[in-house]
Amino acid sequence: MSGHSKWSTIKHKKAINDAKKGKIFSKLSQLITHAARQGGGDVNMNPNLRLYVAQAKEEGFPAENIQKAIDKGTGNAEGVQYSEASYEGFGPAGVAIIVDVLTDNTNRVVSELRTIFSDFGGTLGDMGSVSWNFETKGFVAVKPGKMVKSEKFGEEDYFVAENTEDVMMMLMDIQGIQDIEVNEDHVLELYCEYKDLAKVRDAVIALGYVVTTAKLVKLPKMTKKISDEDMEKVVKALETLEDYDDVQEVWTDLED
Repeated sequence: MSGHSKWSTIKHKKAINDAKKGKIFSKLSQLITHAARQGGGDVNMNPNLRLYVAQAKEEGFPAENIQKAIDKGTGNAEGVQYSEASYEGFGPAGVAIIVDVLTDNTNRVVSELRTIFSDFGGTLGDMGSVSWNFETKGFVAVKPGKMVKSEKFGEEDYFVAENTEDVMMMLMDIQGIQDIEVNEDHVLELYCEYKDLAKVRDAVIALGYVVTTAKLVKLPKMTKKISDEDMEKVVKALETLEDYDDVQEVWTDLED
């Protein structure tokens, strides 16, 4: 019985992981299509597309599916038109929430988000109801090292790590960076004014370092601390929002 139970558990976990990967693939496909429509299908000439394609490859997104998503964006294949939008409201314990979406039907999204907020005891608010407390910044995540091409290792290229502090010193000379943090995976997180995002991203890439993410983030000016009991409710609410297909990012004023 125990063996059967373990097998069932493994199958259940695999099903959950497959579902999560499927959602990640779906969202990356939307982003790739949108980026290709805005800036063209050449990854060498379209920095946003290049980043999304790199993220897709890192997640194991099949190359043929990446190309299909690009073709949809450039008009070489039939596809839908996506548009960006943000919605805001309040979750459990009055936590402020901003939801960024990429969708082909804003009317449907508004209706369904209103239902989702209502289901977890929150309310979808009017524009400006919570965004006044958020500041938009540019965010760039950088691996502390460079990709090196070499036939010595039988590979086209491979990643060579460098001392994190040395890399930080190099990045500090880039104009526009306001703050640098290092996360638990030793990835450098750079913050800048939202208008300087492209400039900072391109300057990091020009130095040869590996950029894994470059995007706009919405940071709360004032944060909220809540009880453990309320936190459980908020986490479930945020997971529900993040699982919604058209949602790309969810931001809150929760205290770290």
